[in-house]
Formats: sequence, C-alpha cells, structure tokens
Amino acid sequence: MTRPALDLPWTHVGDLYVDGAWRPAHGTGRLPVVDPATGETWGSVPDASREDVDDAVAAAVAAFRSGPWPRTSPSERAEVLLRMADELEKRAEQLSWTNTRENGSPIAETSGAAANAAGILRHVASLAPWLEAEDVRPFPAGGAETVVRRDPVGPCVLIAPWNFPINLMVIKLAPALLAGCTVVMKPAESTPLSIRFVVEAAAAAGVPAGVVNLVTGGGAVGEALVRHPDTAKVAFTGSTPVGRRIGAACGELLKPVTLELGGKSSAIVLEDADLDAMAAVLVRSSMRNTGQTCYISTRILAPASRYDEVVEMVTATIAAGKQGDPFDPDTVFGPLATRSQRDVVVGFLEGAAAEGARVTVGGAAVDGPGFFVQPTVLADVTPSMTVAREEVFGPVISVLRYDTVEDAIALANDTSFGLGGLVFSASPERALEVAERMDTGSVGINFFASNHAAPFGGRHDSGLGVEYGVEGLSAYLSFKSIHRKV
Repeated sequence: MTRPALDLPWTHVGDLYVDGAWRPAHGTGRLPVVDPATGETWGSVPDASREDVDDAVAAAVAAFRSGPWPRTSPSERAEVLLRMADELEKRAEQLSWTNTRENGSPIAETSGAAANAAGILRHVASLAPWLEAEDVRPFPAGGAETVVRRDPVGPCVLIAPWNFPINLMVIKLAPALLAGCTVVMKPAESTPLSIRFVVEAAAAAGVPAGVVNLVTGGGAVGEALVRHPDTAKVAFTGSTPVGRRIGAACGELLKPVTLELGGKSSAIVLEDADLDAMAAVLVRSSMRNTGQTCYISTRILAPASRYDEVVEMVTATIAAGKQGDPFDPDTVFGPLATRSQRDVVVGFLEGAAAEGARVTVGGAAVDGPGFFVQPTVLADVTPSMTVAREEVFGPVISVLRYDTVEDAIALANDTSFGLGGLVFSASPERALEVAERMDTGSVGINFFASNHAAPFGGRHDSGLGVEYGVEGLSAYLSFKSIHRKV
C-alpha cells in the first residue's frame, strides 16, 4: 500500500498544547498511533499525567477568568472563527492524510473533513447576532421587566471519538468559542494527531493563549478532565457505556453535559420506494465510513411484498463498493479503525450466523495485514437477533421483513436507541407521516445528512442534549435574569 510522505514534526514528540504553546508532557507514558490498513505503528503521543491535566485546566481557567476572550463581543469572536475556518482549509491535504492514516477512513471521506469543519465554524460565526440581540421580557403583571443575559458557561471539556476526529470535535469547539468559553480538548486515544491541525488553525487565527488547550491520553485522562473541580461543562461523543459513566459523574458533580452516543437506526422502505434512488444513497446512509458512523441506518426494514427485491438491491450495491487501501480515491470501504473494533465486528457476524441470519455478501474478516472486515449484508434477520438490537459499528447491514406500515414503525421504535432514521418513499407526504412517528432525534426522507443550522441529538440511550444550531450553542451558555422596575 502506498502512503504519502507526511512531514509531521510531532509524530514522535511529547508535546501537549497548553496556554498557547506546545510543551513537553510531564507524564512519561506513550500511546502508539497505528495505521489500521497495515497494522504499522507510525507515531506516538503522550499519555498525559494528572499534572498535565491540571496544567491544561489551569490555563483554561485563567484565560476564562482574566483573559480577553470572554470579554470580547460575540461579533469579534466570530471574526476569529472565520479566520480559523480559512486557516483550517489551508491545512486540508495534510489533515486528510493524517486522519486516514490514523483511523483508516477512505481518503474520499477525509478529503472533505477540513471543508466540513470550516463550514461548521462559519455557520456558528453567523450566530453572533443571536447572542448579541437584546432580550428584555416584561413581567406578566406589569411594572417591571427582566433583562436576560447569555453568559459563557466556563472552561469546557471536549472529548471526541475516533471515527470522525475532526468534525466531531469542531461541532463542540466552534459553539464553545463563540459563546466565550475556554476549552481543553481530548481526542480519542487512537486518533490524536489530526486534531493538531485544528490547534494550529486556532493559533494562526488569533485565538488567545489558554483559550484552546489539547491533552492526549486514555480513559484515565478523560475521567480526570470530567471530574476536575475547575471544569464547568463536558461535551462527549462516543459509546453509550462510556457516556453513561460520564453522565453519572456530571450528575454527581452537578455539571452540565452534552452526550452524543450510539445508535441502531432503521430505514423504513415503503412499498412505493424507488429502489434505484435508494441504491444511490445507500452507502452514505447505511454504511458510511465503513459502517463506523453513529447515525447510519444499519437496519433496513423492507415490506414483505418487496423483501427479496430489497435484499437483492442492497446486496448488489454493497458488493459493488471497492474495499482496500484507504489512500486509493476509489476505495469505498477501508479497514476498521482498531484491531479491537475488528474483533468486535467479527464477533457480531459469528453470532448472527449462529442465530440464523443469512449472509448474502461478505461475512468474515479479510486475511492479511490491517483490520479489514468484508462489507456484509445479512438477510432473514429477525428483531430478536443480537445483530438487530446492538450497535455493531462496522460494515454490516441487516435486512428485516415487515407486513404493514404499522409493523414497520413499531419495529423501528423497538430499540433502546434513538439517533437517526430514514424513510424511503415516492410520496413525500406519506414519508413525512411515517417520519413523524419514528421515536428518534433525526429522520431523513430519501436521504440523510446533518444540517449545521438544525439540532442533532439522540433520544433514550443515544444521548442527552443536542449539537448544531442555536440549540447546540445554548449548551455553552449560562442564563442570567436581571430584574428591574420600569
């Protein structure tokens, strides 16, 4: 497999970013950075110590309490975010290469990461007038009024996962910065390098020292940040089990938290669906990033009258996607991000076969170097099977049969998760009726995509709170009511 020459000065250094400068870590432990396509260790980063965490938090606290950032206007902060977007796009190519080599996401996916992150920064910057708008509310009985202020909540902890290490950090970072907060970022243990381009962009854009800080490490570092007495809010994207632990800690500490967690979303195919149009969006909607996407609809619910036809279309579409070197621009399916995730997915496939699911394509790990699993379609899946109920987070689609639309809606809602979903139909009106009855945070009609202007979040085991839009920005605010006589 060919690899671009990555001229990254930090691939084997001990630097963390604290108080506006790269500095050596106090901790002596190292975390390897592994190329999932080859199994090769190609870099390492510090496993930060408690002293490192304390230093990063102290820098964020000092910048919040006495630095200029919270005291500038939202419009001034928005200008910095716009410059940061420009700076990030200048680094698009190396960011993409680094991201792909960290987690195996196809270059066709990661090549858009900088532009998407820049788009988030620019949209969030456009919300500055909402922050600055005067909000005065009269007392219902008259004689007085209340001035409502939107203050930054304080130093924030931002923890992102390994599947989309840039965008899932920037959707936290951008609103935190616009609100006037300071932050300590912790990327996932296996994807700690590409985020450094975001730090570089922030510094080049003029973000003051101490406002943005970066530490690397495993779960102990994340827990130390979450439980640190001087952090004011936590935003986390990751697995539901880890999210539960973070939510419990924040509840104990009375610390606000945003949790974007797992999913087991369904695509309801109505009888009038155009299967050719569905095939055109299937990979993006149901197996994006080699199935390592939280909101994708990995359960296809097909009407009994068209079940075989749907299985045939899904099988042919997935079989046509090229799997291989993620640096090949034609690759659709890369490796799993880590060896352990590959093993988890293989376990699901073995369990599905034992429970009676029928493999129509794929179904096993790929021999050779790297952490590849064949893109897989499972037919004859029943609602009670493990693969139909638990999040696989790999290249596996299950096709389930339903008899009536009522049955399909009930089946889609028969899950502990509630993050994404789809309805495929030739009738927009009928599709909307079905979408409105699905118990989930987001539903797409004949396609799925996130809208930077609209809230994105899960229900039930899929999380707490939302990101994107003014609703996501509000998560980084503390509201104050000032009452006065008139």
